Amino acid sequence: MSVNVNRNVSDQFYRYKMPRLIAKVEGKGNGIKTVIVNMVDVAKALNRPPTYPTKYFGCELGAQTQFDAKNDRYIVNGSHEANKLQDMLDGFIHKFVLCFECDNPETDLHVNPKKQTIGSSCKACGNRGMLDTRHKLCTFILKNPPESDSSCVKEKKEKEKKNRKKDKENGSGSGEAGNHNDIDAPDAVDGEEDDDDWAEETTEEAQRRRMEEISDHAKNLTLSEDLEKTLEERVNIFYNFVNQKKESGAIDSADKEILAEAERLDVRAMGPLILSELLFDENIRDQIKKYKRHFLRFCHNDKKAQKYLLGGFECLVKLHQSQLLPRVPIILKDFYDADLLEEDVILTWAEKVSKKYVSKELAKEIHAKAAPFVKWLKEAEEESEGSEAEEEEEDDENVEVVYSSSARELKVETVQPEKAEEDDDLDIDAI
Repeated sequence: MSVNVNRNVSDQFYRYKMPRLIAKVEGKGNGIKTVIVNMVDVAKALNRPPTYPTKYFGCELGAQTQFDAKNDRYIVNGSHEANKLQDMLDGFIHKFVLCFECDNPETDLHVNPKKQTIGSSCKACGNRGMLDTRHKLCTFILKNPPESDSSCVKEKKEKEKKNRKKDKENGSGSGEAGNHNDIDAPDAVDGEEDDDDWAEETTEEAQRRRMEEISDHAKNLTLSEDLEKTLEERVNIFYNFVNQKKESGAIDSADKEILAEAERLDVRAMGPLILSELLFDENIRDQIKKYKRHFLRFCHNDKKAQKYLLGGFECLVKLHQSQLLPRVPIILKDFYDADLLEEDVILTWAEKVSKKYVSKELAKEIHAKAAPFVKWLKEAEEESEGSEAEEEEEDDENVEVVYSSSARELKVETVQPEKAEEDDDLDIDAI
């Protein structure tokens, strides 16, 4: 069965198709692994080496990968469902296959290990650009460039050198004709693999673009060094990055950059903990609305990040205890309404008092204050399970009415249930 390469396109007559991923789990215990049975066919449809998407899965899942090209076996350690890997493949396609301009997958990668850059050119629209090399897969691509961009080019040039050497040995290099051949094939060019430099544009726009690429390249030189640092050091780097955005006044529109930096430093899950410290204070209720997009990028469908958000909230309560402790249930409701905390994450958190972020005594107080909201969540869950038909009929308005009644019983500050914002069901990947 085939699917559209760009699964955001629902057109059944879309010309770019690929086979649906087939995954097979093998082994048991610590030796369990997932073999992607048709990775060669999928990679061929994407015009990428099969090692690239396999390694991408490893980077995203934090798992080791194995390649056996002779037997067409591409393996990711651990047990992973085919549907989950298929969704993950969409991320690889958007980052490393689709054209930045026209969204068509007719692109080639141009890797220059010497300059540590990865370029992309589209056969469909002619657009050329540079990939953001902060993703961990880029380190692998730079070390293992596509054959067409490195080994084949080198092989061709080695062949040309050998042919010229043979010609000279056979005497064709002497006399007038021989001198002409020497000039026509300058050896100085052989050391430079990027032939595109001969046709670079000289417009101001092109020069500005090249300067940006050089600047980006300079930043990326620290990539491998940063990843070798301890977790504490990487968290501090991320903290300083977010703090600099805040102090420069660029924080409001920096949500994508902040996520990219967290991914670069491999501290994505801890992002909400750092953001809570820097972006929240006693006015947290207003700030949740203001910085919702920043937190959604980390917390959307990521329970580990949501747990760190709860940890950051506990730390904040400790700093502003008199103002925030009495308002714990209504703030948790704000997090819940903003889709930053899922119901099961809150219920799991409520089951155990932890002294990981604050003292045991304060943690108990926070949990005690949160108890009415947790109780409401459990009751809402029980009502939902008890009547599926009723759940289908009820709208978000009914949920607000139920909570409004409970809110009065909670004896927290009287507020009207806030209407769902237009971007409550926001698809974070589409921002």
